[in-house]
Amino acid sequence: MTSDETSTRCADGFAGDESTRQVGLLDLMRLLRPYRGTTVVAALLALTASALGLAQPMLAGAVIDGVRAGQPVSGFALALAALFVAQILLDTTGRYLLERIGEDVGLGLRRRLVHRLLRIRIDVLDRHRIGDLISRAGNDTTVLRDIATRTVVDIVIGAATVCGATVLMLLLDPVVFMVVVIVFVVAAGGVGLVLDRIRQAGEQAQNAVGTFAADLERGLSALRTIRIHRAEDAETDRIGRSGQKAYAAGIRGARLSATATPAAQLAATGSFLVVLVIGGTRVASGDLPLGDLVALLLYAVYLVVPLGTMLEGITVAKRALGALQRVDDALHLPTEPVEPAVPAITRIADSAAPPPAVPRFDDVHFSYDGRPALRGISFALPPGSRTAVVGPSGAGKSTILALICRFRDPDSGRIEFLGRPATELTRAQCRAMTGLVEQDAPVLHGTVRDNLALAAPGASDDAMWRALRQANLHEFVANLPHGLDTQLGEHGARMSGGERQRLAIARALLARPSLLLLDEPTASLDTVNERLVVAALDQLPDDCAVLIVTHRLTTVRHADTILVVDHGRLAASGTHDDLLRSCGRYQRLLAGHPGDDVRGTTAGQAPDR
Repeated sequence: MTSDETSTRCADGFAGDESTRQVGLLDLMRLLRPYRGTTVVAALLALTASALGLAQPMLAGAVIDGVRAGQPVSGFALALAALFVAQILLDTTGRYLLERIGEDVGLGLRRRLVHRLLRIRIDVLDRHRIGDLISRAGNDTTVLRDIATRTVVDIVIGAATVCGATVLMLLLDPVVFMVVVIVFVVAAGGVGLVLDRIRQAGEQAQNAVGTFAADLERGLSALRTIRIHRAEDAETDRIGRSGQKAYAAGIRGARLSATATPAAQLAATGSFLVVLVIGGTRVASGDLPLGDLVALLLYAVYLVVPLGTMLEGITVAKRALGALQRVDDALHLPTEPVEPAVPAITRIADSAAPPPAVPRFDDVHFSYDGRPALRGISFALPPGSRTAVVGPSGAGKSTILALICRFRDPDSGRIEFLGRPATELTRAQCRAMTGLVEQDAPVLHGTVRDNLALAAPGASDDAMWRALRQANLHEFVANLPHGLDTQLGEHGARMSGGERQRLAIARALLARPSLLLLDEPTASLDTVNERLVVAALDQLPDDCAVLIVTHRLTTVRHADTILVVDHGRLAASGTHDDLLRSCGRYQRLLAGHPGDDVRGTTAGQAPDR
């Protein structure tokens, strides 16, 4: 890989996560490997059609010579017509199969990308732009769908046709053939000079389109924020600059392709003129029969047109390698390890011993790129417990949730689930015990049923309604026009913040987890919706442990245990009343202003510890 390409890919944000392997034309051909049977059939049909085409100049020459000699030519004429019709039918069938294969290639690539992207590590996803990844699965695969079969097969069939035309031209007139070869070599040399630059321009153009898509996705995702701040013009200009870069990259590629295309046309036109002039001269001198001249002219077309098509195909393929590089890079993004499919673990039954903690942290350390986030955290959440985690921003609260969900693994220390080390369980087993309600409570485009079924695809309507009642959302859904089958809009646009939160809680509860994690479930809610969410938490199953990350007093004061986290360490733990009496950090967190104590809630001022 050249230094320019490396810097381009580093700027795009991928170079640190993906394979640096540079793809080539062979990789483009490998896209057809899963469809090689159909590809071979289509290629054979096209080759047969090409062979029938190669036989036609001979018959055309025989017809002309027969007419000049006064001999009957009806048999040759009928054979020529039959070959022409057969060639059209075979070529049409072959081209249809190639188009089908192209669609298969596009679908196959999209499926592979979706499979990969939905499994990439969370830390890798955090370093990439969603819009660019979507562009790779959409725009880039479309380019490859259109190019893979047509270009690859055209090159292969063109090569076979050229070989056949070469042999027949050599038999008819070696001198004319050598002149044609010289013309073509000159033209091919001109194309070869720009092929590498065409490939680089193609990759830059695809990267620019990906950046444009990412910028547009960014703008649409924050449209309400943009509009309320009257920033439409500024965002339009910013996204427009991304579009301008894509345009400029496309122009560079078009300029290079425009340089290569006339060279291929020169080869076709020049060769035909050479055969016409030299052959015509030799016919006039009596050294070459007129029928042979006609055959040579036709073979020149059969020789030069495929050669031109091959040159153009290689040029297009070089441009397509940019899209293939981006797709290949995405397919090499690191994913979570593949784990064996094993039964989920929901409980460990042992009547002779107290139930083990759902999760247990024992001296857990974790860092982000060398920056410590957790420093020796230890705690346990027994079944049925209600635990809150509080602390300033950056204290490590979200990291605790990420480790419990196995989105990340600790640098050191031990995490257990129901008495078993996390390292002995698969991620799927750990996540089967866990329900997560995120702060922004994502709602998927679709119906209420679609959103609930995400957690439990086989759940019955009764189970869904039970989860909705536990989340205090059953009345809202019952009043919707189509109940469970009501469309909720993009990102749940037809729901309030509190309704989205309670739908997320219902979705998590439908899977009947042993542990429910809630990340700031009431942070952005009004008092009424906050009460509904808190009431929903009071209706959770008795054996379900709950861990809440929050700053809201109304949410934490009834917790069995409150964990105060500061700078990655567990600063204190206890009940709300205990911490108000003994923990100055907790008082200041509730006050909402660092350095201010909460007065009038305890018998005396708490010490800072």
